[in-house]
This record gives sequence, C-alpha cells and structure tokens, in this order.
Amino acid sequence: MSKFKNQLKVWDKRYLWHPFTQMKDWLADQNQPLIIDKADGIYLIDTEGKCYIDGVSSLWVNVHGHRHPKIDAAIKRQIDKISHSTLLGLANTASVELSKRLIEIVPRGLKKVFYSDNGSTAVEIALKMAYQYWQNTGHKNKRSLVHLQNSYHGDTLGSVSVGGIDLFHKVYRGLIFKTVALKGQGWQAVNDFETLLKKKAPSVAALVVEPLIQGAAGMLVWPKGVLKEFRRLCSKYDVFLIADEVATGFGRTGKMFACQQEAVSPDFLCLAKGMTGGYLPLAATLTTQKIYDGFVFDYKDQKTFFHGHTYTGNPLACAAALANLEVFEKEHTLKKLSPKIKFLAQQLKMFYNLPSVVEVRQCGFMAGIELKGRWDGRVGTRVCQAARQYGVILRPLGNVVVILPPLVIKMDELEYLLMSTYRVIKEITGGDFYG
Repeated sequence: MSKFKNQLKVWDKRYLWHPFTQMKDWLADQNQPLIIDKADGIYLIDTEGKCYIDGVSSLWVNVHGHRHPKIDAAIKRQIDKISHSTLLGLANTASVELSKRLIEIVPRGLKKVFYSDNGSTAVEIALKMAYQYWQNTGHKNKRSLVHLQNSYHGDTLGSVSVGGIDLFHKVYRGLIFKTVALKGQGWQAVNDFETLLKKKAPSVAALVVEPLIQGAAGMLVWPKGVLKEFRRLCSKYDVFLIADEVATGFGRTGKMFACQQEAVSPDFLCLAKGMTGGYLPLAATLTTQKIYDGFVFDYKDQKTFFHGHTYTGNPLACAAALANLEVFEKEHTLKKLSPKIKFLAQQLKMFYNLPSVVEVRQCGFMAGIELKGRWDGRVGTRVCQAARQYGVILRPLGNVVVILPPLVIKMDELEYLLMSTYRVIKEITGGDFYG
C-alpha cells in the first residue's frame, strides 16, 4: 500500500495539470502533492490517514459535511433508477422536482429554471439570455453588459468578459467582447452606474454583480444598501440585474441567498457551488416570467435560446440537490448557523493583534484575512501550506487567507480552525511584515 501511495504522487506530477496552480512550483515542491483519499463530516483524510479540517469547504461547495447519510442515500437511490437522461426534448423526474423546489425558496418573481454544470456557465447563460431578450423584443441597441471592477464570474470566455481581475483574465483580452467596468467599490460603483445610466441607459442590457461580497477579489464586502440601490437603478432604467450567487448562495451569508439580506429580487439568479451540498457538478440560472416569455415565439421566428449542455439537469446531481435542501430544512441549518456567525465575528478581531494583518473582512460565514506583502500569492500560499501541519486545509486568494468552512462545523472545531490560522500566520510572518 505504501508503494502505491508513493506511485500516486509520481503519477500526479507526471500526468495531472492542476487548476490555478503554478506548475513549476508544484513539480519542484517535494512535499506535494497532498492526496486526499476520503472524508468524514468536516474532515478530509489523506492517503496516510491524517485528518484535516476542510477550512474552505472544498472550494466553497461543501455545506453539510462530507458523506452526509441523507445525501449519500439520495444519490444511491437515484443510481438504482437512472443516472442520466438528456433534457433536450425530454424531461426527467429529479430535474422537474428540483426546479419546483428552487422556485419555492428563491426571491419572489423568479419563475423559471435553466440548468447547467458550473458557476461560469450559469453566469454565461444569464448574459446570453439578457442580451438575446432585448434582441428578440426589438430593442436592438441594448447590448452593453456592465460589471464591477475586480469582479469574478468564472472562466469561460463570456464570464471572463465581465471579469475584472487582470491576474486571471488579462491574457485573454484579445478573445473576449467589450464590456463596461464600473469604477471603484461600494457606493462609488453605485454612483458610477447611475451616471452611466443617465447617459446611456437605452444601450445597457444588464448589470452583473456578486451580491454583498466579491469573493475572488479577496472577500471585498459591500456597505449595507448597495445591492438594494443597484436593484432600484436597474428597475428605474429598464436594465436587467444579474445576481451571481455562485459563492454566496445556500447559506453562506446567513440566509439561503444573499439577495434576501436586502429583500432584493434580481432578474437573473445564478447558482452553483453549494447547490448539491458539495457532491456533484450542478448549476442553475433562474429568471422571470417576463424574460422567459421573450423567447416564446413560433418556430419560424428562430428566437429560441439555442444553448445547452450534455449533462444539463443530470438526475444524479438533481437528486443530491433535493436532498441538500431537505437537510437544510429538517436539520435547521440556517438557524444553527447564526451563533456561529457571531462567534466568527468575535474571534476574527484577534487577528488585528498581528502586525502583518492589513484587514479582516467578513460577510456571514465567509471571511478573508488580508496580509501585508506583494501581490504574488507567496505569503498567502505559505500560510496555507504551513496550516496543514495543524490539520487544517486553507486556500489563499493572493495575500488573503480565506476561511469558509462547511456550515455544520461545530463551535469547538471552528475555534480550533481560527486559532490554528492565527498561529500559523504569526509563525510565517513573524507577526510582522512579510515581503
């Protein structure tokens, strides 16, 4: 068995290309790779049998812990029925049931569900629907798509077009379409948007935002009321609001969806990540009856939404998502989360005792600790690598250390996660500037 474990590491470096990873460093690091073999609850377990707290929910997707018995059972039951059937020209039971359930819990006004596979495609679908709606209904000039500076909406080219993080997207500028980026953050972005609309509203198709918190930009938290004002302006000037809740959906901000924090109903709601509880790839783009009706024409008009994916509405993934929502309801996940959010807020204050900490940002159960240093990812990466010796898995965003555990983490486990993170930041930075 030991020989096989070593062979896995050799095969990884020989055959595998990892996402968002500097592969030269990966190949040179004698400690890489840490290979996860199984999991239990909030813990990941490597091939050596060592346990680690899943401090970033396996990239923000795990909700109720790994191997939750109800979700496991739902997937097994679905396997005994059917694992996949196309939605092109057919329907399947699980996808129909899930669409009904989603409409029951999302902000009012959203009436239709279009499935895909991941966050990037969910946003890309919203962009294409928004653009085509205006073309279908005779508003040919409404073509411009607006987004925020430092925005991130995924890695397919449409989503990259409304992305504002040069580190990820600059190299692809020659491949993408032109968009409008609002200046600044928070209320400055709102003011810039209003100025734009006063001059060019008839040409603006949609605004796409990550409501309340911009995750990949380093957990940038919006001031209260910004989302509601974006909604007001979009309604006033007849512009669609696309809410990218890929990261914030399914309890991450303390409510099921971030838009509900400010009683906002967007024209499009993009969901993925936590949708299946961290089990299977599934995404959804939800929209209104008005927008749906903008595609309902005679076949000869050729105004169909010509978009789809092979695994759209996959029954296994939909079964997992239905079970995920059932667990939310029956285990009172959001109610139990409230005291954890308060505890997290209290405990995060201690990080300001470290001179190397620039700022601590929190929105619900999402947090980022920004450290001093160059924007090269080194300090964040080294902190997260060192955290493994304490049995903690973290993931940096440049110099921002992200804390985003499964919602079901227990209070003592959360305390250990935070204390370990504090300790390792102090050790790596010497409690001071790390350049």
